[in-house]
Amino acid sequence: MEPTKCQIYCMNSMSNGLASDVHLSFTAHLKILLTRQLGPARKRAIKHYASRILDVVSRLSGKKREIAPLPVDDVLPLRAGDLVRVKSREEIEATLDHFHDLKGLVFMSEMWQYCDTQQRVFKPLVRFVDERELQVRKARGIVLLEGLVCTGTGGFGPCDRSCFFFWREEWLEKIG
Repeated sequence: MEPTKCQIYCMNSMSNGLASDVHLSFTAHLKILLTRQLGPARKRAIKHYASRILDVVSRLSGKKREIAPLPVDDVLPLRAGDLVRVKSREEIEATLDHFHDLKGLVFMSEMWQYCDTQQRVFKPLVRFVDERELQVRKARGIVLLEGLVCTGTGGFGPCDRSCFFFWREEWLEKIG
């Protein structure tokens, strides 16, 4: 199951599929309806319990997926201008949970095309505006890469906003 949502749900009506040219399935409409009715704390709790249930089901079916250990924090954080290699698909998949995220950050299906490429760090992310909640959020261990912006998702179609993809430092390897 590949995620088809933006990393930051921007304009509420657009990300929730209210644009007139978006055709979603019944289950997608149901998910949107539930998302609107639940607060962030309830959504986190549901996701936590769903993850635990999926872990049990995986273990019982004999397909338990071991998540690779994350690197130790003794590595210096990435800075603007650093040259990095985006890790391979296999290396990144090993860090993702059932919901294709790591520490709450979704790895979008549109980001796979950049695996095994060299990129330059534009800047580390320290704070960002969460437009869903109209709050400034702090971030740690996330960077923006030069020129890597979202042009839309498979679920919602093209988008002209050009938001930067958020990259966890665990998905990147510093060169040099």
